[in-house]
Amino acid sequence: MEIPHLLLGFAEPETFIGATMSDTGRGTFLVSGRPITDRETVDKMSMELYETAIEVPKAERTFHGVTPATQPVA
Repeated sequence: MEIPHLLLGFAEPETFIGATMSDTGRGTFLVSGRPITDRETVDKMSMELYETAIEVPKAERTFHGVTPATQPVA
C-alpha cells in the first residue's frame, strides 16, 4: 500500500510504524501489512469502494539514554 510521508505525522507520540517502508521518491512510502477483511471493522472506516485497508503494527520508541562525550567539542 502506498501512503504519503505526511501521514506519519499522525502517529501517537513515542510510537512508530513497526513495518518495513520503502521510499518511492514521490513523497510516499510503500508499506505492507495484513489486509483488513472483517466486515464490522471495514464498515467503521471512511473510504471509497475501490480502496482497501491494511493493519500494520504500532511499536513504541525506547530511549536508551545518552553517553557523555569523551572529548570536548571544539
